[in-house]
This record gives sequence, C-alpha cells and structure tokens, in this order.
Amino acid sequence: MSDSAAAAALVSGYNKLKAALGKRIVGQEAVIEQVFIAIAAGGHSLLEGVPGLAKTLLVKSLADAMHLGFRRIQFTPDLMPADITGTEIIQEDPETGRRRMNFMHGPIFTQILLADEINRTPPKTQAALLEAMQEKSVTVGQETFALPKPFFVLATQNPIEQEGTYPLPEAQKDRFLFLIKVDYPTRNDEREIIARTTGGETQEIEAVITAEELQAAQQLSRKVPVPDHVVDFVLDLVRATRPKEPDASEYVKSMVGWGAGPRASQMLVLAGKVRALLQGRTHVTTDDIEALAAPALRHRLVPTFHAEAEGVTVDQIIAELVKQTKKGAARVL
Repeated sequence: MSDSAAAAALVSGYNKLKAALGKRIVGQEAVIEQVFIAIAAGGHSLLEGVPGLAKTLLVKSLADAMHLGFRRIQFTPDLMPADITGTEIIQEDPETGRRRMNFMHGPIFTQILLADEINRTPPKTQAALLEAMQEKSVTVGQETFALPKPFFVLATQNPIEQEGTYPLPEAQKDRFLFLIKVDYPTRNDEREIIARTTGGETQEIEAVITAEELQAAQQLSRKVPVPDHVVDFVLDLVRATRPKEPDASEYVKSMVGWGAGPRASQMLVLAGKVRALLQGRTHVTTDDIEALAAPALRHRLVPTFHAEAEGVTVDQIIAELVKQTKKGAARVL
C-alpha cells in the first residue's frame, strides 16, 4: 500500500472509530481525537476528570472499537506490583514429578490496558506499571517477557479527593504522551446522556480498526515531514517553559518552577504528525502544535507557589506561552 493510500485509510479508520464511539459516548470530540492521536503516535495517555464523566466507559468503548486485547485494573492502596505484572508459581510436572517455577502472566499482558484511578495505588506499584510502559517488557528473575504489540496504557485519575492518594511524580508523568482533561458535558449533551442511559437499550460497538492498521499508522506518521519553521516553533515553545534558561521571560520565572524536558519536544512533533494526517495534510504546521500544546505540556510543567496563589492554572500558562512564541514562516525555495 502506498503512503497516500495508507493516509487515506487512517482518516477513514478514524472517522469510523468516531462514529462507533458515538453510539455510547456523547460529545467529548476533543478527548476522542487526543486519545486517538496518542495511540496512533504510539504513546500512552493520562485522562483526568471528576467522577462520572465516562472516562472508563470511553476507554472500554475504544477497546471495543478496535481488534485489540483489553484489560482493566482497578488501582487500590493494597495492589502489589505482582498483581499487575504477574508472578512465578511452583508447579509440579505430572510426568517427572519435579517441581519448577512457571511465570503466570499478569493483566498487563494485553494491548490496551486501562489503569483506573492510577493515583490510588502506592508508588512501588505505579513504578512497576510505568517501567513496563517504558521498556515494553516485564522482567522477572532472569527472564524478560515482551508485552504484546501494539501496547497502550490509558490511565485515569481523579483531580479531587486527594486524601489517601499517591500523586504520580513528575518523572513518571513525563512517560505519558498526553494528559487529557475530561470536562463536564454541555447542557444538551447531558440531556442526551440522560436519555441514553436511563432507557432499556444498550448500544453494541463493532470493531473497526485492527492492530495491523494501528501499527501501520505509527510507521506512516513518522514519515510525515516537519518544516524547519515548525521545528523552531516547537523548540521555542518548549524551551520557553524553562525558567532557568538564560533568555527566560520574567513571566516564566514567576509562574513556572520547573519546565518541560526534551521529551516534550519529541512528543509534540510526533503527535503533530498524526494530527496533520487526520487533517488531510502531508506536512505538519504550527496550527497542529498549537492545538496539541496543552495536552502535551500540562503534565510537564510545575507551577510556582506564586502562580498557585494567584489562581493561574498550568493551562493558562501554556496558552500565554503559545501566544508569546513567534511563528516562523515556511521558506520558499
């Protein structure tokens, strides 16, 4: 299949996916787009929102719309690393009578893993999951077991009720391509939610995208060219978040305690390539970067006490930095 045909297949698959999810999910178009972009770019996503906004239903419906294995882990304070990765057990060989250690795969051995309320479990269990996310494998004793391909983690967390939770450290948040905010529905959407969920009918979702198509999308997206002026825009934007840079603005010095690292630049470019394909373009523009700046950066910035005291949110800081960052123009050859 040619690259142009593969790009058309990606757009077609995304449109089918949106139509399938529309049977269960009302609204949330931006959330669906961002989750799909992260998956097509080969990254993991963190979904944050108050209870009852269908975060879990969205991920489950997404898995139903894809020919992918799916498992859900409800994170609790007593969850242990082996409950996620698996454990070795002693089994007796019926023929020889000898005992041997066999590894029993945990729920992480799937293709889409829903880590529900990831901030409810202790750091050692969080670390076991995040290590597997990074390495795409699980090591037990002397053996290493590869995770299925493709492998995506979609984790949810509740921004309220922080008592008894274990917030993810910044270094672990950085492993997620996006932090996606799930907001309250509009009045009309909430009316539709009531109508759908209080009736007797349940909507079934047919799988419309295969694992092979997703892997092809990941390979295709990496071929999308990024003009120099877009790379410069990404560099200027990400480097502008660092208060210790020599040319950091007074605004950043007063509002940002710690800025985004190089991974933010990489993720912005990768995600921008997928968005460009979904928009029917074969190159990335600064509009793609602007559209994805908030989900790609909001979990990579640490606001200062001054910003928190002033009621300035991370999203407001990002919006201001996007506004201040100059856009270059493509050079005509």
